[in-house]
Amino acid sequence: MVEQDYYELLGVARGADDAAIKAAYRRMAKEHHPDRHNGCTDREERFKAISEAYEVLKDPQKRAAYDHFGKAAFQNGGGGHDPFTEAGFNGFSDIFSTIFGEFMDPRAQQNAARGADLRYDLELSLEEAFTGTETTITVQAMATCEKCHGRGCAKADRCASTCQTCGGMGKVRAQQGFFVVERGCPTCRGSGEVITDPCATCQGEGRALTQRKLSVKIPGGVDEGTRIRVAGEGEAGMRGAASGDLYLFVHMKRHPIYAREGTTLVADCPVTFTTAALGGVISLPGIDGKPIELKIPAGIQSGEQLRHRGSGMSVLNGRGRGDLVARILVETPTKMSAKQKKLLEQFRGTETGEECPATKSFFSRAREMFRG
Repeated sequence: MVEQDYYELLGVARGADDAAIKAAYRRMAKEHHPDRHNGCTDREERFKAISEAYEVLKDPQKRAAYDHFGKAAFQNGGGGHDPFTEAGFNGFSDIFSTIFGEFMDPRAQQNAARGADLRYDLELSLEEAFTGTETTITVQAMATCEKCHGRGCAKADRCASTCQTCGGMGKVRAQQGFFVVERGCPTCRGSGEVITDPCATCQGEGRALTQRKLSVKIPGGVDEGTRIRVAGEGEAGMRGAASGDLYLFVHMKRHPIYAREGTTLVADCPVTFTTAALGGVISLPGIDGKPIELKIPAGIQSGEQLRHRGSGMSVLNGRGRGDLVARILVETPTKMSAKQKKLLEQFRGTETGEECPATKSFFSRAREMFRG
């Protein structure tokens, strides 16, 4: 008799997700449940097959085994033969070693001994972020032992023996119910060897805690939160294994003039009342050290913005610069001479009876609103 595929039984595609498989099972189980068909034997067998299919496909590991080996993955010793042995496997654990082989890669031993990555928080001024800089930082971390040069041995000749716990494999297997799980060996820490005459400085690890200085280059255009990877400058690996990486996280110091929005620089620019009314020119110190002149149009209002193209921050890993935005803040004089007050009174129109058009319009609308 030809055995029907589990996916066909549930009426789903092989790439169906868990939600689709669950929905299909509920629909099929309801349709073929024996209680709805007066105990029909065929319906009962169909219902059992559907339930069996769902029990396998709802479990990620069982589903992976079924996708690779079909029902043979769940049949052991039937009919006087072992399908695992016939297929070239030594048992059920070997099937999962094959399925999940990418997790049991030989490189896992090296990765287990690889040094940890390090984080360093670097604070920069806006000017340093604009031009880029080269700075020296101090890092305290595990580095290659200078006495044994990373070998972990007290003497120059070989002093390591094969680990008896894992037999030199660097990993051990543990039975957990139905499955066999592989882990890094706790004795040799994944190296497969045990140091019999360890170095007194590093205790056989091949590395020791040291403080070192590094010169790092920061490109122009970095911003708050920018992460810079320095390969191989993290913690040293055990007994000559690869070192981890160093990650620099950039933090920006507060600037006295400019606020930053990406590549745009924003500055609050106070101007006098007369400059705002009559127009004029103001000068700002550019982030590159060169002065920037901005022309103030006559009649500009407080809060309006003027944009100066190409005077902002440099672009990270790119060309050109952002813009500079000047936010105008009109200053109202607080101390005036008698002559200045008289001139302002004349400007207000008390002698001619004239009013500013905007002011006249505002009070006219207010009177209409509250009339009656």
